[in-house]
Amino acid sequence: MFAIFVTIDVKSEFTDRFIEASYGDARGSVGDEPGCFRFDIARDETIPDRFYLYEVYADEDAFAAHQTYPHYLTWRDTVQDWFDGAPQLVRMGTLFPSETGWRAQ
Repeated sequence: MFAIFVTIDVKSEFTDRFIEASYGDARGSVGDEPGCFRFDIARDETIPDRFYLYEVYADEDAFAAHQTYPHYLTWRDTVQDWFDGAPQLVRMGTLFPSETGWRAQ
């Protein structure tokens, strides 16, 4: 399995709109993408304009496919000017659950 952890700082005047737009991407990812197993959105408790995305995909090809789906393209085009600096992305391989465990969920 392939996972990413993304840290995004958002300009404060766009925070509420960023949250709403991100819900659409998350719902589309887990609902419409057979290769997406998880899409979490979290908000920092001490920095209210900082968000974390944790996403799990079957493999890097499924992640690449994610970036072609309409819900992602809409999200990207909507929020990209709201970022306060470049998002920080960490690429990872998952250990637990195992691939079988992810597919069983």
